[in-house]
Amino acid sequence: MSLWSSVKFAQRYVQFPTVFYRLVTPQPLDNSRWVIWNGELAQGFALPEHADDPQLLAVFSGEEPFSAFKPLAMKYAGHQFGVYNPDLGDGRGLLLAEMQNQQGQWFDIHLKGAGLTPFSRMGDGRAVLRSTLREYLCSEAMAALGIETTRALGMMVSDTPVYREQVEQGACLIRLAQTHIRFGHFEHFFYTEQYDELRLLADNVIEWYLPDCLHQPKPYLAMFEQVVAKTATMIAQWQAVGFAHGVMNTDNMSILGQTFDYGPFGFLDDYEPGYICNHSDYQGRYAFDQQPRVALWNLSALAHALSPLIDRDDLELALAQYEPTLGKVFSQLMRQKLGLLSQQEGDSELFNAMFTLLAENHTDYTRFFRTLSQLDREHEQTVIDLFVDRDAAHGWLSRYLERVALEQTASGEVKSAPQRCEQMRSVNPKYILRNYLAQQAIDKAQQGDFSEVHTLAKLLKNPYDDQPEMEAYARLPPEWGKKMVISCSS
Repeated sequence: MSLWSSVKFAQRYVQFPTVFYRLVTPQPLDNSRWVIWNGELAQGFALPEHADDPQLLAVFSGEEPFSAFKPLAMKYAGHQFGVYNPDLGDGRGLLLAEMQNQQGQWFDIHLKGAGLTPFSRMGDGRAVLRSTLREYLCSEAMAALGIETTRALGMMVSDTPVYREQVEQGACLIRLAQTHIRFGHFEHFFYTEQYDELRLLADNVIEWYLPDCLHQPKPYLAMFEQVVAKTATMIAQWQAVGFAHGVMNTDNMSILGQTFDYGPFGFLDDYEPGYICNHSDYQGRYAFDQQPRVALWNLSALAHALSPLIDRDDLELALAQYEPTLGKVFSQLMRQKLGLLSQQEGDSELFNAMFTLLAENHTDYTRFFRTLSQLDREHEQTVIDLFVDRDAAHGWLSRYLERVALEQTASGEVKSAPQRCEQMRSVNPKYILRNYLAQQAIDKAQQGDFSEVHTLAKLLKNPYDDQPEMEAYARLPPEWGKKMVISCSS
């Protein structure tokens, strides 16, 4: 039986006129070999669990032509740090094809680091080992956390030298996503006044990804409303787990509200609302606490691009739903993290007091919620000990326990303390991809040792489980590993 006999491929994007893309042949790296293959994800697409067959590497690396693939580089534009840039597009990645999973959903196959394209500008079309490892690990960690995200099917390293601040190893990532269509695709056609193409793009987004909109009185408006809702939900998930994306340009915003283009990201260590993870973000535009505002700005930019298709008043009404949706989802997530079943008056004040306490005491965000998930009357001191100001911590904890008691009397569904703690542990991760953990894996990988990559990948598949043998990975970061800022030079 052929390796590919049960795999279903398509390439719908190639049906668009060529102003949407350019066909490009991948430029293989020298001596490509697997670093990691996501066997669990692969099996969902009828691909093998283990990447033993050499044809798998040959085809996915671009070394061997494959009839089901029609590699192309997408054209798009975007606002980068608030400034419109018309000269964007896939500069080092290629959309190879689409692949159907066992649930009947289609996913793009994107090879990142595939070489030069017409949109490479001054770049070399390559990706380096460190950034590719970070994207692989983080996209899979986010998926395990239940956050909307692209996925990583596998990654390869090579002997090809890539020149950044220093010479690095070239690598490739096989990224899967329900779509690679970005806000910037719509912006490109709007600003170049290609309104027929803009409409064609919207028509196909609706047909392929949001078919429910077809039956609405205003399909384009319904599409935009869904984009607003999905984006608001994604941002609420980021803020709840403590994830900073780092480079929220409109060309890095998925039309389906999936976390996209992992670059200089970071998870919070100490709770620092103004945390900036991107070395190039001098003004803090994309700081952690600015993400909700920036997402709305980006949605407004998308609304402007869709104005030939949707009435301005309708666009404004749709945008007005962003903040209520974000607030509602975020509050739901916070209640889950605190083990609260119902909505009660005063919850927002409890949340705000908690965030103030965490910030003033520089308390580790993930450790706080995980410790709170073990809370009973005998372990109150364990929570209080996370704070420098013990009196303030005791005061907040008393308010919290009063709120929990109110929950048990007011809610029809009463949970015992062990049940509440079990539910809280299922939403408060013990393990996250702290930047220092990723850096340790990168340091070893650059010496040819990929064992730490595999260890982290396995660990982060089950972030909510205790995994006592992996306890060291739940420790607080060393001082050198806190508040790391990451370069964009990938």
